[in-house]
Amino acid sequence: MSTFLNQLIYGLADGSILALAALGFVLIYKATGVINFAQGEFLLVGAYTFYTAFVVLQLPLIAAALIGVLVAIVIGVVVERFILRPMVGENPISIIMVTIGLSALLNALVQAFFGTAPKSQPKILPTGSLSLLGASVPINRLLAILIAGIVLTAFTIFFRRSRHGIAMRAVADDQQAAMTMGISVRRIFALAWALAGVSALIAGVLVGDISAVDQNIASFGLLVFPVVILGGLDSVPGTIVGGLVIGLLQQFTGGYLDPGLATVIPYIALVLILLVRPYGIFGETRIERV
Repeated sequence: MSTFLNQLIYGLADGSILALAALGFVLIYKATGVINFAQGEFLLVGAYTFYTAFVVLQLPLIAAALIGVLVAIVIGVVVERFILRPMVGENPISIIMVTIGLSALLNALVQAFFGTAPKSQPKILPTGSLSLLGASVPINRLLAILIAGIVLTAFTIFFRRSRHGIAMRAVADDQQAAMTMGISVRRIFALAWALAGVSALIAGVLVGDISAVDQNIASFGLLVFPVVILGGLDSVPGTIVGGLVIGLLQQFTGGYLDPGLATVIPYIALVLILLVRPYGIFGETRIERV
């Protein structure tokens, strides 16, 4: 029972962080139609930005977090304005290759400035354990679930209640109709990339605090692809369900079967989902007639 509970908490924590990372991916896809292969590197840059402000510059936690958010917004807006916007109307494969190139560039920049060795950073979340149903559960994992839940709830409220959130949903449904209603599609594109950067920052900081600030954060970000395929490329609720399912699947596979299999099981699930339900659990099914 204690082993099961530990695996459950670890899986929920990883799944919650994955949902945050995948949220940015879905935002960009819904608003702009771009499949962002650099989402894992957004997590990496976010984690190292926070590390720079918190450890190198020795700023207070709140100030470091605010600087991280500001940098994430700037990076998102700059990428959309100067890299993706000139590609509007180009072949989708060309745009995908641009995001792959962006991924390599961001990774190379992080290595150039910080090297490849893991960085030591004071823990933000408490590192103790809590006794729960006879099992010793790490407090930082529980807090990671709580933080991710709060952020995901805040994003959901933003999309459903705020003016800009409704505008983003309108652009996602029909760009031409949104333009006729006076909505600036370009601003919504920039907003989508900025919010994707913020969600990636939070996810990257959580991963760095729970494990370590190193290059593996980008590898963790690659798991957004099984998450969004499972939940649906254009579904925000699907990212939450997909993140939790993939997180639990990986933890239980590693805990009860084989740790090596746990690293590939999300991608096996990805292939199976594509074969059975290509649009994901919550994805919108599109039928094109030619």
